[in-house]
Amino acid sequence: MDQSTIQKAKELSVQVIREAGQIAKSKFDRFVDLKTKDEYGDVITEVDLLAEKIIIHAIREVFPSHQIHSEEAGTVGSESDWLWLVDPLDGTNNFAIGLAVFTTSITLMYRREPVLGVVYEPMTDRLFVSVLGEGTFCNNRPHHMKYHSDLSRGNIGWIQGHKVQNDSRAVKLRHFLDIRFKRMMRLWAPTIQWCMLAKGDIDGIVLYNSEGDDLYSGILMVKEAGGIVVDFEGRSFSGMCEEPYLIACHPNHRDDLLRIVREGLVEGANESTNCLR
Repeated sequence: MDQSTIQKAKELSVQVIREAGQIAKSKFDRFVDLKTKDEYGDVITEVDLLAEKIIIHAIREVFPSHQIHSEEAGTVGSESDWLWLVDPLDGTNNFAIGLAVFTTSITLMYRREPVLGVVYEPMTDRLFVSVLGEGTFCNNRPHHMKYHSDLSRGNIGWIQGHKVQNDSRAVKLRHFLDIRFKRMMRLWAPTIQWCMLAKGDIDGIVLYNSEGDDLYSGILMVKEAGGIVVDFEGRSFSGMCEEPYLIACHPNHRDDLLRIVREGLVEGANESTNCLR
């Protein structure tokens, strides 16, 4: 793995993500074009397309041999060890209703593992950068996971994929978590929640079948801040997965959060069985 490539990619990403983010900020509450793009109610705006165009063009100019996968454009370029994942507007539905909770996310993968994650929150001018082996930074300040002894008094982020909708098992698990923690947050902008966890603003994340171009920058942020990411079986998560079910938290919270999620899944399964009788 070429470290000079990662450094050059970092410099490029920081520059272009700010440019894309400023487009989103300037268009916030002023955009014109809004379309529904699938049967699950997900939407796309002119900002998604404008930001995406800027980012893809910049990457292609500097790294023409790298492959890119973007939220709207799909796959660009030939298969390569290097893969860029771009979400030009994570939180489009929030943006569309005038809720200032959205980011732009850029990830560089090497052989299916994240080595660079850059997330920009334009409305607060917060720039999160994480490089494999170098830690996680917000506006150049290092951040580390925080540990609170009483997890039940903590705040937990919930992330689910668009296709999950009101799947009964997900609904029951979500409710189970909601009544066992101080707050269960559902922002519909996953990268913000991953960054909040890395900063220590929340105490954990439960992700239910949500894979996309916004996922791997967040995973790197949390791991480089000292956190862990495991699947619902407790196995350390690495690589890429089309249908991930994940838990992320401080290492000392692993067993407790895993136990609570498992209890919620069992209770949900039992209730589903009872409903069928």
